[in-house]
Amino acid sequence: MSASEYHIPVMLQQCIEGLAIRPDGVYVDLTFGGGGHSKEILKHLGPEGHLYGFDQDDDAARNAFEHPNFTFVQANFRDLKRYLRLYGVSQVDGILADLGISSHQIDEPSRGFSTRFDGDLDMRMNQLGSVTAKDVLNTYEEEKLHKVFGIYGEVKNAKSLAQAVVSERASQPFETIEQFKQLLQKMAPRNREFKYFAQVFQALRIEVNDEMGALEEMLYQTVEVLKPEGRLVVMSYHSLEDRMVKNFINKGKLQGEVEKDFYGNLIRPLEPVSRKAIQARPEEVSVNNRARSAKLRIAKKL
Repeated sequence: MSASEYHIPVMLQQCIEGLAIRPDGVYVDLTFGGGGHSKEILKHLGPEGHLYGFDQDDDAARNAFEHPNFTFVQANFRDLKRYLRLYGVSQVDGILADLGISSHQIDEPSRGFSTRFDGDLDMRMNQLGSVTAKDVLNTYEEEKLHKVFGIYGEVKNAKSLAQAVVSERASQPFETIEQFKQLLQKMAPRNREFKYFAQVFQALRIEVNDEMGALEEMLYQTVEVLKPEGRLVVMSYHSLEDRMVKNFINKGKLQGEVEKDFYGNLIRPLEPVSRKAIQARPEEVSVNNRARSAKLRIAKKL
């Protein structure tokens, strides 16, 4: 499977420019996927440079390629520091993370990420993970489901949906996407079904993969492993992720609280390179719909 079939990289050129690649530098692609970003980074590296590509997904591991300047690491990016240490790397010149889900994962019915196909309610990015979407729907208490749908999916009727899930599973546990969609159809606002399904599926995916927890751990580690002046380039696709990244870059804290020194200067480990998030150009969105919601933020270590 070619990288372009697997996943079209979003804002590829802007990501590469954001990394400000030095030919002899050490770089990390935290979300290898189909290898699109990695291949482009390697074009800018000389014989002294090196790239480490992280991905926990088995399908992504099958896309890994042989290259003298490249090492594939099959791991979640929350283990960034630990795995770099295993390879004898303490500091790097740049880190790229393209968050969210790849086109291939969405298009593979057996993975359970998409509402377009029937299949198991799975949604694990790491297929050795212990929790599936089916587990969440069938075992979580109503209050916990309410939080998952409300916080991670920003679903308006999260409380009613949680009640409906608990009521439905009492007589028939959830097994398939189609079965769950039948319930969602009753709960969705009229003419807004597609958006509603997407929000609920996003919430389940984030919970199954502990995406916000992993992002939090990863962001703090980037500061430890980046060299001074090193670049952090992060692309996110929903407001929860983007808010966390924005707060961390601008204020050094995930919740956005501000810390200042004696002279009133902001205490933060990173500095934004672009004042606002960079968004895809209309011509890119027209050929790759996934680029529509992407927000790219670039920072450098102080």
